[in-house]
Amino acid sequence: MKDNTLEISVSVFKATCLAVLKDLEKRKYSRVVLTRRGRPIAELTPPRRRPASIFGCLRGTVTVPPGVDLTAPTLTEPLDAEQGILHR
Repeated sequence: MKDNTLEISVSVFKATCLAVLKDLEKRKYSRVVLTRRGRPIAELTPPRRRPASIFGCLRGTVTVPPGVDLTAPTLTEPLDAEQGILHR
């Protein structure tokens, strides 16, 4: 995706905010950077698109290195419940 960033001063944004927000909603810009005296003070981005379903929407985002056993225990000491300790 091309980075279509609009950099705009706060005073100009104040005068044209509805038009800028409408363009951002239409995804004309990937982000809008508000500046004061040439320095960025805020950044606006359009909301992320929601997936059609939450099931499987993170598929492919996690990788497990070779040799890692996800079923292996992570604790070496016994759990309190196994020893009959209810409170510490």
